[in-house]
Amino acid sequence: MADAKPALIRETFPVGPLQCNCTIIGDPVTKKAIVIDPGGDHELILARLDALGLKVVSIIHTHAHLDHFLASGQMKEKTGATLHLHKEDQFLWDALEVQCRMFGVPYTPVPAPDQWLSDDQALDCGCGVALHTPGHTPGSMSFWFPEAKLLIAGDTLFRRSIGRTDLWGGDFPTIEKSIKTRLYTLDEDATVVTGHGPDTNLGDEMRENPFVSL
Repeated sequence: MADAKPALIRETFPVGPLQCNCTIIGDPVTKKAIVIDPGGDHELILARLDALGLKVVSIIHTHAHLDHFLASGQMKEKTGATLHLHKEDQFLWDALEVQCRMFGVPYTPVPAPDQWLSDDQALDCGCGVALHTPGHTPGSMSFWFPEAKLLIAGDTLFRRSIGRTDLWGGDFPTIEKSIKTRLYTLDEDATVVTGHGPDTNLGDEMRENPFVSL
């Protein structure tokens, strides 16, 4: 009998002034990792990567609101990892300094993304796929790891809530469509890592989310 494949490494923890959930995803065999939404505290993120024995190869973003990128430039500088974003959020990325000023958050310069994410694109860890789920922003992405039954939803879906649509580029009919036609078609046993706050269960959201349910 063949040995079972080791489980995907996943660690999520809040970072930065707005307590954005940063997630480390690591391949247990190659020890390659991606970091999703490094919203601050780059030294903490680097320490966790080191403790897990992982090497980050790419830094990917669910969207380009300030609280999801604040440590991206420092992470790239320290690790050489590439930055990834959906192109439809470029206008927000180009206005990162303005966003910080509006919210009174110190701005740390961040270079332009190295690569644009696309729908159904395989992620660098070799274990997941990017899903374009617009609505919170035009370029909002979610990341699906089928073998682990794990969904990184960013600010698209929360526990019994959904992402705001009253900010730059937000649109309720669009986020509703993204949730119903992309996220709610995934395995209902999946764990959902949200952009802020606690994890949730996808099936529970399908049945009980007061904003978008089936």
